[in-house]
Amino acid sequence: MCLENFSSQIVERHNKPEIEAQTTKEALLTPVQISRNENEKVLIEPSVNSLRISIKIKQADDLERILCHTFTRFLMMRAENFVVLRRKAISGYDISFLITNFHTEQMYKHKLVDFIIQFMEEVDKEISEMKLSINARARIVAESYLQQFS
Repeated sequence: MCLENFSSQIVERHNKPEIEAQTTKEALLTPVQISRNENEKVLIEPSVNSLRISIKIKQADDLERILCHTFTRFLMMRAENFVVLRRKAISGYDISFLITNFHTEQMYKHKLVDFIIQFMEEVDKEISEMKLSINARARIVAESYLQQFS
């Protein structure tokens, strides 16, 4: 994660994340996609002054798909509290992070990497816990409903 200050080549005195603006092709580096399978993958898009990390979270069934969408939407609505979280994910992915050279100047690089890795682990765990909770609640509701007929 070697990000440095890089002024815009088009507009004077502007410094925008090149991975977002995509105005100069020389500033963009080769994107890397890491995937376990088609449902779990990470796209890392580096540039000279920014890095975008997009994550597709495992969604085995419709319930997990709904939970994932709700949970990621909840997080993205509070993106300003996470600093590096984008408000809108890249198409085909569930959640995206944008790390700029300003973030790496203000924060420890290894802590940023640790945060993203821990985030990926925690999101899977949270969605699994929510799914178990919903199934347990549905079982209790079904049992109480069926007791009326016995």
